Amino acid sequence: MVRRPLVIGLTGGIGSGKSTVAEGFQALGAGVVDTDVIAHEITAPNGAAIAALRTKFGEIYFNADGSLNRAKMRALVFNNAAARIELERITHPLIEAGVRQSIFARSEPYLLLVVPLLLERKAYQDLIDRILVVDCPEQVQIQRVMQRSALSESEVRAIMAAQISREARVARADDVIDNGLDRSALDVQVRELDLRYRRLASERSCVAPGQPGKLT
Repeated sequence: MVRRPLVIGLTGGIGSGKSTVAEGFQALGAGVVDTDVIAHEITAPNGAAIAALRTKFGEIYFNADGSLNRAKMRALVFNNAAARIELERITHPLIEAGVRQSIFARSEPYLLLVVPLLLERKAYQDLIDRILVVDCPEQVQIQRVMQRSALSESEVRAIMAAQISREARVARADDVIDNGLDRSALDVQVRELDLRYRRLASERSCVAPGQPGKLT
């Protein structure tokens, strides 16, 4: 029987710092499987989703190198539910296949599965053993996204409004990292959780695929 390691579902609101937290765990030897990374891979030039996306949406949504123009696609699907459904119909099965292939191929003590909308969509529930939420004040989220993505405050708030509330997200968590503090405080929290996850992985070894995870 194929076995899998302990899997921690890492999520958080836009701008909460999920990538920074994942990098901190990875530096300590944890494995990281990031759905956004897989999404970029399948929409890169000659990616697995490109042909179907081009057929469905047309050349206007592609860059000169053949990759998906993510900004144009984001603008389309944000206010167009039908287009969003079609995008997800094409990409989500490919992303999930990539996630599962990665998880069962890894050998680290435990894995972080980074899924931005983990709680909104209840995805990967058969794979996840614990939920780790990266939390920070909403104003910090807004400032981070405005700086990195050149979006207006109203645009960022619109994205946040489409996600579950900060309070609801924290209430669903097994573990919470406060990323509204300085980097040294973040590093302390990551190290403490790394020790906890290594202990849990050692105690329970690994679990069989298909066993229910945290999300129900």
